[in-house]
Amino acid sequence: MSEKSLHDVHSSVDPSKAGTKLKKAFAFFGPAYLVSVGYMDPGNWATDIAGGSHFGYKLIWVLLLSNIIALLLQSLSARLGIVQGRDLAQCSRDLYPPFVNVTLYILAEIAIAACDLAEVLGMAIGLNLLLHIPLLWGVLITILDTFVLLYLQKLGMRKMEAFIISLIAIIGVCLVTELFFSHPDLHAVVGGFSPSLPNHAALYIAVGIIGATVMPHNLYLHSALVQTRKINRDPKSVKTAIRFNILDSTIALNLAFFVNAAILVLAGSVFFTSGNNNVSSIQDAHKFLAPLLGTKWASVLFAVALIASGQSSTITGTLAGQIVMEGYLQLRLNPMARRLLTRLLAIVPAVIVIVISGDSRVDDMLVFSQVLLSMQLAFAVIPLIHFVSDKSKMGEFAIGNITKVVSWVFAGIILFLNIKFFGETVLSWMSGTSSIAIKALILLMVLFLTAILVVTIIYPFVLNKMASGKSIHTNYDLSGIDVNESLAFGTIGLALEFSEKDKKVVEYALRISKEHTKFVLIHIVESASAAALGKEADDFETIEDKRIMAEYVAFFNQRGFDARGELGFKNRVTEIARIVQDNNCELLILGSHGHKTAKDWLLGETINSVRHHVEIPVFIAR
Repeated sequence: MSEKSLHDVHSSVDPSKAGTKLKKAFAFFGPAYLVSVGYMDPGNWATDIAGGSHFGYKLIWVLLLSNIIALLLQSLSARLGIVQGRDLAQCSRDLYPPFVNVTLYILAEIAIAACDLAEVLGMAIGLNLLLHIPLLWGVLITILDTFVLLYLQKLGMRKMEAFIISLIAIIGVCLVTELFFSHPDLHAVVGGFSPSLPNHAALYIAVGIIGATVMPHNLYLHSALVQTRKINRDPKSVKTAIRFNILDSTIALNLAFFVNAAILVLAGSVFFTSGNNNVSSIQDAHKFLAPLLGTKWASVLFAVALIASGQSSTITGTLAGQIVMEGYLQLRLNPMARRLLTRLLAIVPAVIVIVISGDSRVDDMLVFSQVLLSMQLAFAVIPLIHFVSDKSKMGEFAIGNITKVVSWVFAGIILFLNIKFFGETVLSWMSGTSSIAIKALILLMVLFLTAILVVTIIYPFVLNKMASGKSIHTNYDLSGIDVNESLAFGTIGLALEFSEKDKKVVEYALRISKEHTKFVLIHIVESASAAALGKEADDFETIEDKRIMAEYVAFFNQRGFDARGELGFKNRVTEIARIVQDNNCELLILGSHGHKTAKDWLLGETINSVRHHVEIPVFIAR
């Protein structure tokens, strides 16, 4: 089984076919916009409104700092994906011990659930404000986003990117109009770029803003999305891809910064200056905008922008969830199952809180979701810096000393803010309970996370090297199979996974073969690039599959058999059937996947589908 992330992305772009340099640049543009939508999701609205209404323009500097940090980190993430052809989760799995990887995976899933929670609540609030749909029903309606995402992916990456850019444009137009109505004090806005944190409440909101702006799961996502662009592997082409992707990130993230700053300035100019300093609820913001600005369009535009924000950012979490699960666990779910799982992780807690506490706690959940995001940041940022700094893997594209120092400084800022906030929060929890058991549990959690953080930082330094270039597949020794040759078919097709199950497939094939039997070895490459580009794909997984296929062919040749390897691309079932037909196979042998019923739907089901696409016997090796 291949493990390339985003294998179900069925369309990509070949920038080399672009005629002019400008068209080539536009061909690279796109991935950063899909990433940037998560930087302007409804969770940002909650933290920005809270910051603006409580402290006016004083926290704009936090937005600027967050944007600078985000720009550097997303550029590093894009660099990693372009140079190594692997995403952040896959690189982490190869470097760190299993117990660390499991923890990093869980933390990444928490961050994704927190992000999706913000999107679910934001969409529900927007529908409530504009169409008066009850929040609970609005939350349940957001499950339909899952099907919207799948439909967009079928249309292709470029159409999906165009859809996202259109939603971003709607958000921008709405907020620019709101700013025009609000008449902010530009002198005071400029003064907000001077760093200050008035009190602990400001720190809480600042950490939430950083969590909402520099989101950990976006680092996983960006390192995978850049691989949808086909590039040659020569240094000049790689350098060009890195340069254009940095430009793409700069434009997209600065647009996100404008959106966040506009929301904060709007809250500061409308609520803070009018004495409404306690407006931290999106519903309250919507309610007060019209009377304070003197036009009903203020509230309408606010709700429309909020819905566009929630709809656009729903893509981020679901794609990132697929990446971290496949990267850390090597577990590939059916795309629909993965989307539904991610969405349910957000919907269930939202429904529980709304049913138990009512609508009043929704905005508290939004701000808390962003703080949760910030708490996971260091666990994604630190491995990323290690990977892009390693010359043994990145070669000439490893980051230089200046970039390395700046990256570690930013990581230090993130660590400092989170440790300070987390420490104060833990002390508050400890003082708020008299239960020794709860205090002991909190202490164990803190000690465990601290230990994982320390290991994440020092492990690469202790090893003094990165992972040793492990294959994305485990190579299994096919020697030692006891074979009794007998009368058999003339040409046998073998569907291979490049996994332990292949032993049974090969063993049965050799048992029923005879001296002149020919073997056609079939493996389907399932990476995003392979799905989009077919035989023209040259990503890491395709190259690795070709190498392993050559070893399998050599195994049969050494035994005196005529064998050839065939790699298929895109759809697994139809490709296996095509290769069988093209090579006039008389028998097809497949390995049993070992699961049925519900797991067939979750993990994908091949055997029954293949049987209906071929007109020859199908042998299942168990």
